[in-house]
Amino acid sequence: MSSSPRAFTLSDFDFELPESLIAQHPTPERSASRLLDGRAAPSVHRIFRELPELLNAGDLLVFNDTRVLKARLFGEKASGGKLELLIERVLEGGQVVAHMRVSKKPLPGARIHMCGGLRGGGFDALLLGRWPDENGPLFRFELQGPAGETPYELMERHGHLPLPPYIERQQSEGNDPDAAEDSQRYQTVFANKPGAVAAPTAALHFDEAVLARLAERGVERASVTLHVGAGTFQPVKTENLAEHQMHSEWYDIPFATLAALERCRQRGGRVIAVGTTTVRTLESWAKSGNIQGDTNIFITPGFQFEVVDMLVTNFHLPKSTLMMLVSALAGYEQVMSLYQQAIAHHYRFFSYGDSMLLERQR
Repeated sequence: MSSSPRAFTLSDFDFELPESLIAQHPTPERSASRLLDGRAAPSVHRIFRELPELLNAGDLLVFNDTRVLKARLFGEKASGGKLELLIERVLEGGQVVAHMRVSKKPLPGARIHMCGGLRGGGFDALLLGRWPDENGPLFRFELQGPAGETPYELMERHGHLPLPPYIERQQSEGNDPDAAEDSQRYQTVFANKPGAVAAPTAALHFDEAVLARLAERGVERASVTLHVGAGTFQPVKTENLAEHQMHSEWYDIPFATLAALERCRQRGGRVIAVGTTTVRTLESWAKSGNIQGDTNIFITPGFQFEVVDMLVTNFHLPKSTLMMLVSALAGYEQVMSLYQQAIAHHYRFFSYGDSMLLERQR
């Protein structure tokens, strides 16, 4: 008699990570980071630039081409109280949706002076209310800058890249000593669709030399867009995974990518997702049939994958939804073993860290 599938809880995805392994800066070269090849046992320690040799002609690599906004902005209330916004989404008509960090939250109708305010070379933000409803966790603002400036232009001129909370940077309105490095290295080389507040970090390892080598090998490339939200860093707080409320993110799959996926299947190639955001996008489309929209798909062990065969990914936070996703793809025991190997061999973790290559368990 077959045994029933294991019921996983939050504690199953916990592990001890030495703080010294959390990467604070990128490697000098993108493709010089390490790659733990975890497709089979025993795993193999590699350098990322070796990736093209591990793929076959006819395989399809799918990237997330989102671009990280300079979405972190500093300002003050009319009373002088300091305030910080993290813009999560740009709406129509100069409106945005944002997280707000402030000691005492202002009421709807309040005017916030951002980056010196409109009179001081910055812009103002009019608080319209909460979002997506009157009890929502985010806040809706109308940005009021110099005539004709869009929210994207205001962020580009006044904002900071919203680095993950585990990267320690002394960002402030006038002090951002690592801004030049981060503005280059916390974007992928193919980022072109602005809208994310976090980078699709598995793709940070790709440089022009690796992309050229992939083309020489006959590996096809395609892209999707998923605008990564700040919810990607939210810890799961419920021991029962079914009780977790997954955050929602907007995605889009171009018709050219749908055609590339069909060609790949016709020729018997493998679909390799670059990053968990690409996995979420492709599997959301497979489950819903929608090529564009919001997704709150929550992938845990037992999930039936329909599109993705392999995954290039970074090392993720303990107890995170991303740990659950990679475990669903490659197998829980395999992933936990790989993480222990990575810790033992001093791999660098999280956004600026190293990567691994996984294959879907059959």
